[in-house]
Amino acid sequence: MLLWAVLVGLSFPAVGLMSELPPLQLTALRFAIACGGLWWLAHRSPSFVPALRVVPLYGAMGLCLAGFFGAMFWAAHHATAVSMSTLFVTVPLLSYGLGLGFGVEPLAWRLPGILLLGAAGALGLAVAESLEQGGGLRFGIGEGVFFLGCVSTALYPVLSKWGLVTGRLPDSAAVRTFWSLGLGGLLIGLLGLVLEPVGPLATMRWQDLLLLVYLGVFSTALTFWLLQRATAVLSPGAVTAYGYLVPFVSMLLLFIQAPSRIGWAWLPGSLLVLAAMALLMRRGAD
Repeated sequence: MLLWAVLVGLSFPAVGLMSELPPLQLTALRFAIACGGLWWLAHRSPSFVPALRVVPLYGAMGLCLAGFFGAMFWAAHHATAVSMSTLFVTVPLLSYGLGLGFGVEPLAWRLPGILLLGAAGALGLAVAESLEQGGGLRFGIGEGVFFLGCVSTALYPVLSKWGLVTGRLPDSAAVRTFWSLGLGGLLIGLLGLVLEPVGPLATMRWQDLLLLVYLGVFSTALTFWLLQRATAVLSPGAVTAYGYLVPFVSMLLLFIQAPSRIGWAWLPGSLLVLAAMALLMRRGAD
């Protein structure tokens, strides 16, 4: 999950480098590339072909992913990378609350406390960014769309855990990832053909194509395979809590690109995020 956090943190700046293209169609292409990368691993499993009763669950999981990535592509040109990665840290708290509703999270105080600590650190990073830019915290249309995407992705590990606990989903993480991405990509692709013009895709630059391949293989196939493996042994809230490292990674990239922007305002949020991660890993070791 530490590797997962690094890969997700790197994806936000990468998406921001892409041209403004139809987000739903881009998401479908990204999922198709991810499925191509997962095929060699998934098709060897004896549980590769899903039962008909599992298809609706895979479809719901795929829509969760499609909703998040569609929102991410659209919001990339209406919100900053740091603000998007900061909003992303609401996912653990959302997953914990949804997990309680599905009966896959225990009602306890320690994990919610760690999640709140990490959320406070993420808010501190958001305040530091607003001070550095000379403006107050803002919640515009870009942030609103991306937050809905965060709610969507928070539901994904909850449905995965529920499917595993109830015996509906197979043990293979590659199979679960392949079919959720495949069905989600198909559904979001059909929606994109209805709602978006196809013509703009013809203007895609070769740089956009390279970024899309990178996002499909590393930031989609690999990250969700890692998440599915972790979901088998951790609760949804604990799995998504590693998202607290995402804004920290984006902040480090910002400092590498512009060292002059380093200031003391970034320290409180960074320390709270690191403290939350230390407590989370200690909790996992107990």
